[in-house]
Amino acid sequence: MQKIKLGILDQSIVHHGKTAREALQETIATAKLAEQLGYSRFWVSEHHNSTFIAGTAPEVMMVKLADETKRIRIGSGGIMLPNHSAFKMAENFRTLEALFPGRIDMGIGRAPGGDRITAAILNPSNTFSEESYIRQLEHLQHFFSDTAGTQHGPVIAAPQVSSVPEQWILSSSGGSSLIAARFGAGLAVANFINGTVQPEVVEIYINNFQPSPQFPRPKALIAIGVLCAATEEKARDMRKFIDFVHLQFEKGNFQHFGDYDSIRKYQFSPAETERIQQNSGRIVSGTPDYIKEKLTALAGQFDVDEIIVTTMADRSDDRRHSFELLAEAFELNIGNS
Repeated sequence: MQKIKLGILDQSIVHHGKTAREALQETIATAKLAEQLGYSRFWVSEHHNSTFIAGTAPEVMMVKLADETKRIRIGSGGIMLPNHSAFKMAENFRTLEALFPGRIDMGIGRAPGGDRITAAILNPSNTFSEESYIRQLEHLQHFFSDTAGTQHGPVIAAPQVSSVPEQWILSSSGGSSLIAARFGAGLAVANFINGTVQPEVVEIYINNFQPSPQFPRPKALIAIGVLCAATEEKARDMRKFIDFVHLQFEKGNFQHFGDYDSIRKYQFSPAETERIQQNSGRIVSGTPDYIKEKLTALAGQFDVDEIIVTTMADRSDDRRHSFELLAEAFELNIGNS
């Protein structure tokens, strides 16, 4: 099997006692670290109505991230397209491509990026339907290829540039895999959202793929939560934090959750423990050798050679160390200039 490439998905988590500004500054520092360590991509997400997550505007954050780095690909993971005008997103990403040609990824999803009430406020015309999402994707292709128009004349998404950002469809189901295949986009399997997603989503994508100028052949990657630590005990502590956070998300709580020590002492109820077990496929945690074994097996199961990791840790140092240990385990810097 080919050497596995690794990327990072960052949500700009606001750690307990810290500010949103500090969270965004940590994202910038993490992007620089990712490039230094040999990661291939750095994506930022879109979430709304949360004091815990500061990442609300990936297309804005990407300007700073791309400017602060030199080689690593910078992308959205993703733009929740139903929240936005396809025309405006085409303009935003064409601007990014003009400023940083050949380095921009446009990961696209259709989830609300929070709750439906907030999504409706972001875009009052949002119908939350698959048909509307597909229509937006069709419009996006016209804007990127300068083939859009009305009875009154052409509609040009400026600035006009000769290259197009790589488009990736985020998927945790066969339906989105078919959409990615139809538009000749890359497929990003969101294992960190749906821990029970099966390799069949990649098979569906490959079997139905229609070549595009960006992707003459199908290209898939998988995204999963990863917590890497020097010891099993530390990995377990980190895992308890994210298990607690996921439970809060499922309850509709996207705000601050208390300090690290309080969460460490928290006792999960039997019902919560059962739910944590059901969610266990969303995260891989442990020491470097164990993580490498599990991620290599996951890449083999899904027939991909690229994995994007998301590491939601309460402490910045633990998070940074996780990325460092992972890069060392996969020898990312070997062959990188």
